[in-house]
Amino acid sequence: MVNIRSLDPSASPLDYYGYELRRLREEAGLSQSQLGDVLFCTGSLVGQVETARKVPTREFSERLDAALMTGGLFTRLVGLVLKSQLPSWFRPYADMEARATYLCSFQVQVVHGLLQTKGYARALMGARVESDLDGMVAARIERQRIMDRENPPLFWVVLSEAALHQEVGGRTVMREQLDHLLGMQDREWVKIQILPFEVGAHAGSHGSFTLLRFESDPDLVYTEDFVQGHMTVDSAAFREGSLRYDHLRAAALSVEDSTTLITRVMEEHYGDQPEPGGSELA
Repeated sequence: MVNIRSLDPSASPLDYYGYELRRLREEAGLSQSQLGDVLFCTGSLVGQVETARKVPTREFSERLDAALMTGGLFTRLVGLVLKSQLPSWFRPYADMEARATYLCSFQVQVVHGLLQTKGYARALMGARVESDLDGMVAARIERQRIMDRENPPLFWVVLSEAALHQEVGGRTVMREQLDHLLGMQDREWVKIQILPFEVGAHAGSHGSFTLLRFESDPDLVYTEDFVQGHMTVDSAAFREGSLRYDHLRAAALSVEDSTTLITRVMEEHYGDQPEPGGSELA
């Protein structure tokens, strides 16, 4: 049975997206199943998006615009929809991140969100989130679009070596993640350094942080705890963060040596051996 749940288009970007999808589909004289055939998906998926029970992807939106000839309406809307899936406390930071011209970040335990693969992000967030996981993963991947802009920010990351060894999602996911880091190293505006274990105590022992610089706005520091994030434009805090980051970058391996270490960990720890409990095919 077709789901005819009514939506209030002003309730949220997701509700507005679903409302417009149903309206334009019906104007085109298509059933959910017929539209699904055109989009190479099920009619059930179309119905779930129409009733705001499923978050649309960017690929779905692009196909939808082509199928209904909407002039890019849904491709424009999906950015708002995905942004609305971010935690409310995180959205102000995401806005500032998208405007920054220079991002410097130190990460203690995990790969930075702008460098995560879908599989890694899903495994990481799935450890503490049960509902709306698809939407949260899609929102995290959407953030990464700033790296594909014509003028992307300069993004310099120092990762603790622990991020390479903390197995998130299994060996296959980790191999894909480390391979993705190697691919990102090829980008002119992305630099990744690894802080090796042998450094011992270091200037980032108190936790992860990110420094953001802008063309006209004040510089700011972003930190995060297990409840929410914290931004400050306090000049003393930014000065302290900059000093700590400079110490971390100086103690870390060079970009070239970091690439070598990432490659070695990927091959030695996440090679083609079977997953635990699995068996090799004859």
